[in-house]
Amino acid sequence: MDHATAPATADATAPASSSEEGAIETRGIEPVPEHERHGRARELFPTWVAANISVLLLTMGAGLVVFNGLSLWQVLLVGVCASAVSYGMVGVVSLAGKWGGAPGLMLSRATFGVRGNYFPGMILWIARFGWETINAVTGAYAMLTVLDLLFGIESNTPLIVVTLFAFVACTFLVSGMGRKVLAVCNKWSTYLFGAFSVLVLGYLIANVDWDKVFSRPSGSTSMLIAGIGTIAAGGISWIPSGPDFTRYLPGNTSSRAIVGTTVSGAAVVVVPMVLMGAVMAAVTPDLASAPDPVSFLGDVLPKWLAVPYLITALVGMLLINSLSMYSAGFTAQTMGVKLPRAMAVSINAIISLVGGLILMLVAESFLSSFITFLTLLAVSFSAWIGVFLVDMARRRGLAVKYDADALTDTGRGGRYWYVGGFCWQAMAAWLVALATGLCFTKVDWFTGPLADTWLGRNGLGWAVTIVIAAAVFAVLPKPRENAPAGAAADREPVSQV
Repeated sequence: MDHATAPATADATAPASSSEEGAIETRGIEPVPEHERHGRARELFPTWVAANISVLLLTMGAGLVVFNGLSLWQVLLVGVCASAVSYGMVGVVSLAGKWGGAPGLMLSRATFGVRGNYFPGMILWIARFGWETINAVTGAYAMLTVLDLLFGIESNTPLIVVTLFAFVACTFLVSGMGRKVLAVCNKWSTYLFGAFSVLVLGYLIANVDWDKVFSRPSGSTSMLIAGIGTIAAGGISWIPSGPDFTRYLPGNTSSRAIVGTTVSGAAVVVVPMVLMGAVMAAVTPDLASAPDPVSFLGDVLPKWLAVPYLITALVGMLLINSLSMYSAGFTAQTMGVKLPRAMAVSINAIISLVGGLILMLVAESFLSSFITFLTLLAVSFSAWIGVFLVDMARRRGLAVKYDADALTDTGRGGRYWYVGGFCWQAMAAWLVALATGLCFTKVDWFTGPLADTWLGRNGLGWAVTIVIAAAVFAVLPKPRENAPAGAAADREPVSQV
């Protein structure tokens, strides 16, 4: 069956007339037509602010002082560099969303092939489960801490189950409603969290022994580089999801504005949060090794400030998980789950609930588990990133960068079918990069054969993975899409918008 006669198999239920009608978004993974795109780049700012409203950044900032031995100025450098590198890549990959009007993993079909996309897609989906579990656990710990501070109710197993279930249920509700509800929630949570963060910063400025903070010696360059990788891992996990939040932007939206808004939205939270964590750790060294990532705030801050700050942070963490589950719904549909996006989200909700219970009731150390997860997460996402970035670079000069009909065509002979449903060049580059990156990786229960090299010791396995993936894909023969007759015009170069 050739492309001209192959049926276009839709992966999700098509919307009625316009998926933007009403508060609940009904559109699935099918590309958004140009006439329905009315967003603006500045709308991305609160999205990426909300994506980073997590007290985990305080714990990670404390870890940079306690475990990496960095000074306050080095922590500042880590925060700035990590934000610029990771969210710079988020912004660049997000451009594919305005090019194709589709979620990131859906656009990935054009890179890896209809069948080939299942392999990196499955890895990204599993990693997404882990990230949502970490966020759910952090949110549950925040609820437990608030209950303890306000009412003296100590944590116990039944309460852990109840709080975790409540957090996941709220996440499922908000993420199921879609883009419009998320946008409103992101906007107000940004204002609230920003206001209380200023209050926390003011309290620290007035009460911290700054001589003690600034007298800390500087750490090694090796630990500085490793710290950048640790903080950047959070941003790297958002890279494949970047197009999910730009697919409603018109095709002529400024690329520079998209990248700039993405980086600034993240940096305005990441930098001060890791700095505040570092300041807190300088005066409370056991902060980074606390049994959970939240309860220390009750010791560092007075109750009148800790409680409202935790509540606003709880809302922020709920939104982070909602954004993640919103994106995961698209991933599930792309992987073949035959459910509307809002219902596909339920799969991730159930898994994060089960995983969260294991982490809270069984795991011995939250921070150790979290750092291990971040390390593996960065490598697993980076293999996809390197290949996808090269594919994007090759599409810059095309009049039609992504064929909307072909993205939903899973039949043999479709434009993105390549050979047997696989783009072997992309698959080969992805597999080689993933295997190489793991060789440079060291976590609690796994040490790669190259983990003791300079790159491995400095935590640069994720960077190696991106470079290897991009280099291998770039030097292999350029893939040939099964373009239908008359599509040659799509290949003519045009000026970049």
